[in-house]
Formats: sequence, structure tokens, C-alpha cells
Amino acid sequence: MVVPAPHVNANNEGSLVVLLHGLARSDSSFRKMEKSLQEEGYATCNISYPSTKHPIEELVSKYVLPEIKRCLKGKSKTVHFVTHSMGGIIVRYLATQKIPFKTGRVVMLSPPNKGSEVVDTLGGLWLFRAINGPAGLQLSTSNESLPNTLGKPDFELGIITGNKSINLVLSSMIEGVDDGKVSIESAKLEGMKDLLVVESAHPFIMKNNITIEQTKYFLKHAEFKHKNKQE
Repeated sequence: MVVPAPHVNANNEGSLVVLLHGLARSDSSFRKMEKSLQEEGYATCNISYPSTKHPIEELVSKYVLPEIKRCLKGKSKTVHFVTHSMGGIIVRYLATQKIPFKTGRVVMLSPPNKGSEVVDTLGGLWLFRAINGPAGLQLSTSNESLPNTLGKPDFELGIITGNKSINLVLSSMIEGVDDGKVSIESAKLEGMKDLLVVESAHPFIMKNNITIEQTKYFLKHAEFKHKNKQE
């Protein structure tokens, strides 16, 4: 499989933001977010990786980390991240590896930080495995699943998750308020700096205008702009 080169705003001297899409998605899902970040002055590295073909560890070592190094062009600097769904687990795993840069601020959109009950329920089905691949099977809620063995973040983390579902069948498998794939409770991670819930379903949260503005706000201030917060 040929993976497209990441879209890098090479002429921008601002901070580098790496964008990592979710399972069975591509870099195109982050184009609206990427354009807004570039307009804000950030250099961007929007990576497309074969999310359904390999386990997360292999996705990091063979695809994600090499592309980040290419975007850095050999320079040592702080790298910020904006992720969707499984992309957040990739960053958590990446942070446990020996990497040639410092992880700065991270905004995760609907991350399955404690796993997803959808995987628990459907993971044994051939069709689920065919569509989501080995990485999808790593996202269960069991204590042994990859998300539940990675521990607390050692970076400044903000999490935005949704409370609206367009898939009532999947939502019926999930405890508590969810976005059709991940519950609010599962998105949370001990050690996070801030949490924001928006009216959005899982597949669309990265294109939500509030999400985009709040992501930029967190990258600047290490917190979200809540309604009761004064400038």
C-alpha cells in the first residue's frame, strides 16, 4: 500500500502541529482543521497511515514516527499533536518510545482512552476484524488492552469529546453518554489538563467549528475556553 506523503506547510516557521486521523480514516478528514491551524500560523504535518493494516506499535514505528521525522527535517523541536479517535492512542504509545523531539501540547478528539465497548461486543466478528484490522482489536476496555496499559500522559493534554450519536445500534453497546463510538467517561484520562464536551458525533467532531476554535485555544493556553471563563 502506498501511503501519501504528509501535507507539510514547509514555509511556515511557527510551531509544528502533527495531525493524526482515526481508525479507517485518512488525512483528508483533518483538512479543515489543518487549514485553520495554518491560518493561525502553525506549520502542519497531516499524516496518512494504513490504520487498518497493522497493530498500533507497527503503525508508529513504520509510518507515524518516520513521517514526523521527515516533517521536522532533522531539526530538534517541540511537536504538538491534534488527534482523532485512535490517533490519540498512537500519541500515547509514541510518548513511551525514544523520540527525537519533545511532545508539546496535545488535543485529542474522542479518544478511546479506556477502550470502547463496541470492540468488546463486535471484536469477535469476522466483518469487524476485516474492516478495522489488528489495531481496532487493540481498543477494547479490558485491563490488558493497549489504551489501558499506557498510563498517565507526560504532556499537556486537552480532550474534546462528543455527546451526540448517529448510530443508535453502537450507542446501545456503550455505557453512559457517548458519541456513537466512545463514551465521555472512556475519553477521559487521568492527568489530563482539561476536558470539553461538544454537540457532535464521532465521525464529524474534527470538522466541528467549535472543536476547531477550542483546539487552537488549547494549543495557545493549555486549557479550553469555557463559557464561564472571562478573557
